[in-house]
Amino acid sequence: MRDVTGRLMLLDTASLYFRAYFGVPDSVRAPDGTPVNAVRGLLDFIDRLVKDHRPDELVACMDADWRPRWRVDLIPSYKAHRVAEERDEGPDAEEVPDTLSPQVPIIEAVLDALGIARVGVAGYEADDVIGTFTARAKGPVDIVTGDRDLYQLVNDVRGVRVLYPLKGVATLQLTDEAWLREKYGVDGPGYADLALLRGDPSDGLPGVPGIGEKTAAKLLAEFGDLAGIMAAVDDPKAKLTPSQRRRLDESRPYVAVAPTVVRVAGDVPLPDVDRVLPRAARDGATLEALGQRWGLGGSLQRLLTTLNA
Repeated sequence: MRDVTGRLMLLDTASLYFRAYFGVPDSVRAPDGTPVNAVRGLLDFIDRLVKDHRPDELVACMDADWRPRWRVDLIPSYKAHRVAEERDEGPDAEEVPDTLSPQVPIIEAVLDALGIARVGVAGYEADDVIGTFTARAKGPVDIVTGDRDLYQLVNDVRGVRVLYPLKGVATLQLTDEAWLREKYGVDGPGYADLALLRGDPSDGLPGVPGIGEKTAAKLLAEFGDLAGIMAAVDDPKAKLTPSQRRRLDESRPYVAVAPTVVRVAGDVPLPDVDRVLPRAARDGATLEALGQRWGLGGSLQRLLTTLNA
């Protein structure tokens, strides 16, 4: 794998195609009537991102396992409410709209024919793939995601920022350390501790009862990090209210395992891929056939034009 020296853009692909699916009408269909709103919407997203931010390298990061067993073993409620079917082997089936699931293989085939690197690693979520690419990057990194969990990777010194879509990808919230401090009172690593304490119902993370976002931010400002907060529980002189001390003490089993669940992995065994942004389609014939079969029309042509520019 070549060292990155230019700007690397990492796509939280599922996050983006879910947004495309709900943002583009399902009346956008292939000639055979199959909905392709997520496919075309994602292509339009990538076109806009490349036009506006001009990355040197681009990787579409995938969820090979959206609910890894090693996370569930630590916190059984992790994403449990999103399980459509439990499986003895392989990842559990995620609850996904009926007309979105068939579009995912089309998205993968189009990205491959374009020559855009696509990486998913068994046993890991896209967040972990993103975390590892970010940890290994030699240059600046733009992470494009609708998942605030990845705020934990923001690092001004290393040039790591999150581009969070507010409306499509035409309006992006550029998340750097200054923004995080103003909004949450923490830096990147501090956001993971804040999320852990606050909890996240969308991911099935219970948090510490009675510790909301503002209280978590105050505790982190006072004691530095999660370890400092838990040390304060054992220090009778520490400035904790009786209820805070009691709730944190009762939550020790959760606090002991939650960091492993909440923090993205930085040591995923990544495959060797060519991350350089393609200037022309890797497999033009296959791409043309896909474009015709699925009626990708202007969305595909605009992206090809942008890549060729």
